Amino acid sequence: MNKGDQLVDRAADRLRDLADRAAAEGGMAAMFAEALAEDAAFLRQLKPSLIKARAKGEAPTDLPAGSSAPALPLMPQAPKQQTEGPNPLLVVGAALVIGIALAKLIDWRSHAHPRD
Repeated sequence: MNKGDQLVDRAADRLRDLADRAAAEGGMAAMFAEALAEDAAFLRQLKPSLIKARAKGEAPTDLPAGSSAPALPLMPQAPKQQTEGPNPLLVVGAALVIGIALAKLIDWRSHAHPRD
C-alpha cells in the first residue's frame, strides 16, 4: 500500500468515525450519519492504486474492488408515487385556457352593464 492509499484510508476512517459519532448523538446529526458513512465507503474506492488498476482494466469498474469498508445497512425504500393521472403540463395548459376564456367573458359582460 503506497502513501496515497494510506492517506485515503485514514481520511475514510476519520469520516466513518465522524459518522459513527453523529449516529450516536442522535438528533439533527443522526440524519447525516448514513450519508457520511456512504461517503466514507465511496472515498475508499478512490485509492490511487485502485484507480490505476481500473484504468488498466485489471480491476472491475462496477464493484468497489479492495474496499475494506463494511457493508452499510440500506434504508427502507420509500413507496413509489403513483404516476396515474393527467399530464401536469396538460393540466397547466387547460387552466391557462380556462383562465383566459373566463377573463374574456368577464370583460365582455362588463361592457353590457357600465357603471357610469
